[in-house]
Amino acid sequence: MKIAIYPGSFDPVTKGHLDILKTAAGIFDKVIIAVARNSEKHGFLPVDVRVDLIKQSVKDLANVEVDYFEGLTINYAREKGATVLIRGLRAVSDFEYEMQLSQANSALAEEVKTVFLTTKPKYNFISSSTIKEIYLNNGDISKFVPEPVNEYLKNTYKC
Repeated sequence: MKIAIYPGSFDPVTKGHLDILKTAAGIFDKVIIAVARNSEKHGFLPVDVRVDLIKQSVKDLANVEVDYFEGLTINYAREKGATVLIRGLRAVSDFEYEMQLSQANSALAEEVKTVFLTTKPKYNFISSSTIKEIYLNNGDISKFVPEPVNEYLKNTYKC
């Protein structure tokens, strides 16, 4: 079974993230979308909320599991028996950082490969940071995030 990890902060998860995830789910036997938790940083949304919102957003993808981890992604991948890390690219500007990360991971664990997937052009400009900026300035984010995220922010997380 070919297991892939799609790690990230997903704070919040966007339609661009889900586009990458759906592509990965069509390639690999199992994909674990894993929310990175850093106890020293306070995210926009708590990790447990991010995990729950992602679960609601991917419930129709049978071979996708949602989890969270702390520490090195490569250690988490080994723990889960994954041989592939999924990294999403929106634009060429993402590539340099992602390439450096991939090379560092490869130096730590040669057996774990990184696969870069691109999102559809209509999602190229969407980032969690952009979503937060729009939301915190009372903008409509419904076009950019899955419905569970939009509803949660509208009903629970008031600006």
